[in-house]
Amino acid sequence: MFDVFIKYLQEKGSFSQNEIDMIQSVSITKKVRKGQYLLEEGQVSSFSAFVVKGSFRLFRVGEDGQEHIMKFAIENWWISDYTSFMSGQPSNCYIEGLENSELILFTKERWQYLIDTIPAFKQMIEYLTARNFEAHQNRIYSNISETGEMRYENFVAAYPTLYNRVPLYMIASFLGLTRETLSRIRKQTVRKQPPVSDI
Repeated sequence: MFDVFIKYLQEKGSFSQNEIDMIQSVSITKKVRKGQYLLEEGQVSSFSAFVVKGSFRLFRVGEDGQEHIMKFAIENWWISDYTSFMSGQPSNCYIEGLENSELILFTKERWQYLIDTIPAFKQMIEYLTARNFEAHQNRIYSNISETGEMRYENFVAAYPTLYNRVPLYMIASFLGLTRETLSRIRKQTVRKQPPVSDI
């Protein structure tokens, strides 16, 4: 399992073998079943998790009982409620495994230890944090300024392998659309596709 994470580290930064060994020594491997919660509302998010295999969703439940999906995470992505993780306050989110999955976890203490000890790890996390902030801003802009069709097209471009792995209602929730609206958009998109040549 850790071999996947080693490859990820080597792609993201310059780590010595000693540093990789140090990262591995403080990591925790975990398997999650489909439908199992990694985090529930009211718990403190005590980990940052790297997805080795599988997929997850981070969501909140409104006062009306409706689920609002904030984020998906697939292979080579990170998942956590970072607000709770950094503040130590109880989370108002859930994290659910959408498939049988495998994770590498880091507790807050070990996470901070790696940041303080390994400059390349700190640099990687700062870069990923900036990218995450940018993605968050872009999603806000998308939800207030783009049509449902544009949001759907952007989702397919950003998650090309995820679309067929999660239920349609979850994608609709993530995009801020009803399931019916998303179904209509999908049908329109299919009709716009050019015919496949027989040549």
